[in-house]
Amino acid sequence: MIKRDNFLLTACAALCIALGPFAAPVKAADAPPKYEVVANWPKALPQYWVLGQVGGVCIDSKDHVFVLNRRDIEDNNELDSGVQAPPVLEFDPEGTLVNSWNNHLDILPNLFFHGCTFDKDDNMWLVSVGDGVLQKWSHDGKLLLQIGKKGIVDSSDGTAKGKPLNASQTQFFRPAGIAIDPTNGDVYLADGEAPRANYRVVVLNKDGKFLRQWELKKKETDPADWQPVLHCIAMDKDGNVYVCDRQGQRFQIFDKKGNFKRYVDIPFTPRTPYPATDQFKNAKVGSWGASVYITFSTDPAQKYLLNIHEAAEQVLFLDRSTMQVVSSFGRPGHQAGAMVHAHFSPMDSKGNVYVGEVSTGRRIQKFKPVP
Repeated sequence: MIKRDNFLLTACAALCIALGPFAAPVKAADAPPKYEVVANWPKALPQYWVLGQVGGVCIDSKDHVFVLNRRDIEDNNELDSGVQAPPVLEFDPEGTLVNSWNNHLDILPNLFFHGCTFDKDDNMWLVSVGDGVLQKWSHDGKLLLQIGKKGIVDSSDGTAKGKPLNASQTQFFRPAGIAIDPTNGDVYLADGEAPRANYRVVVLNKDGKFLRQWELKKKETDPADWQPVLHCIAMDKDGNVYVCDRQGQRFQIFDKKGNFKRYVDIPFTPRTPYPATDQFKNAKVGSWGASVYITFSTDPAQKYLLNIHEAAEQVLFLDRSTMQVVSSFGRPGHQAGAMVHAHFSPMDSKGNVYVGEVSTGRRIQKFKPVP
């Protein structure tokens, strides 16, 4: 038996050498994704710049990361020895600042940015929930197209105090996110970031012409006063449109024409665990949201859907075929790797994830996959 076993071991070893790395089963590809924070990314900003809330993160074709800075720091003590950073910052994959837009404050929408994305020509589309416009910019910062008039929203009186109309083909009310159809350049806009705003998906062609719109679906179990908060929008490689329903703790899936396909509920988990005296204990359930941003892994099959669970301060990985959560990373806190009001998490071509934080988070972090 000993000779036979030695023979089998020798034969197996020879076969493994002959076949190389393909001889052994590859298990890593089936393992749930794991991530760790990249320390000191991005590198220090120049000229004592201070970053405010990150109102959008998007990645161009060269894996350069664009950050929308809300420039909302009002505490003079915090700016005692610093100045507000420009509204748009561009970083290379190593975290070096390679460009910034310094002179567009009079052209950009109200600086409560809420999302951006790049089209196939590396032009950036952006929106702000503080305004009613959609803008298209060249990669180096030239305004190419604007739909809507600054300072006016789609309401009964044109102001944020008016009744939402959900009707205008050229004006919006708290637009929150953008998705671009790679097949034809059509623009899908999530129009309605708050309960007192619009609540529709608007579709425009690449030149800004209105094509169609639709509203989110209500469940029979939803409260009578339920109104969707369209916090994000994304499109997968199969042409399915995903819309974050922030107050519903879920996202909804449609086809390109607005035909409803399904709900995907995200279990609502507060910032756990809360002590009895915690200041957030009596916060309204769902006020932060379990689905506030969606993107997809950049492998050819888009195996995973990434969903930000802001209430738990985590990035969730869902298997796109089953919509089951398979892994996650993140926790509440200001330390590296922790998050405070995570809002955006695009992935670059290498699988790195960039998380932008609003409210008192006010930073951008890079997370890399762990083999």
